Amino acid sequence: MTMVQTEKTTQLRDEAPVEIHPFEPFLPANARLLMLGTFPPAPKRWCMDWYYPNYTNDMWRIVGLCFFGDKLHFVDEAHKTYRLAELKRFLAEVGIAIYDTCNRIRRTTGTASDKDLEVVERADLDGLLRALPHCQGVVTAGQLATQLFASHYGIDIRKMQMGEHRDFLFDGRTVSLYRQPSSSRAYPMQLERKAAYYKNLFDDLGL
Repeated sequence: MTMVQTEKTTQLRDEAPVEIHPFEPFLPANARLLMLGTFPPAPKRWCMDWYYPNYTNDMWRIVGLCFFGDKLHFVDEAHKTYRLAELKRFLAEVGIAIYDTCNRIRRTTGTASDKDLEVVERADLDGLLRALPHCQGVVTAGQLATQLFASHYGIDIRKMQMGEHRDFLFDGRTVSLYRQPSSSRAYPMQLERKAAYYKNLFDDLGL
């Protein structure tokens, strides 16, 4: 990268607005699993006002496949969105909490890619886990989310393969960090293969 390119990149980063996380943490009292992404995409990509709001993101298709054998279980195809009320009820019943690893970010190039996010403020990970006394597992689907979480708790992920987990102690209890494939279609893996990884995780936690 030339000096001019570096200066332009720095200028873009400095001019990019700081974005505050738009959603409240979803923390059912009975949750045994905490799902953590990095940060939601820009609002122009949303089809609903909630987590994984991009219609082309496959997280809620994965959940539909794992629990109902139907990737369209939570999908409203007619309106190109998701059945949000039904989805929230299900996640609360089964015990899945959701938030992200960042409270505030800058988008250095305007994309939703992790590599283009500048972390301004990390989430209160300790506070999230304290709010979930029954939580036994944490899943981080993206590379940056995994790095942020692992660095906070001193977890060595250098040889951690997809689908594996690492245990760590938090306030006297053992919690497992799981590394799973990204639900983004930019991640080169077939939907059914991604769902198989998540099914193993859900079964492991008895969900």
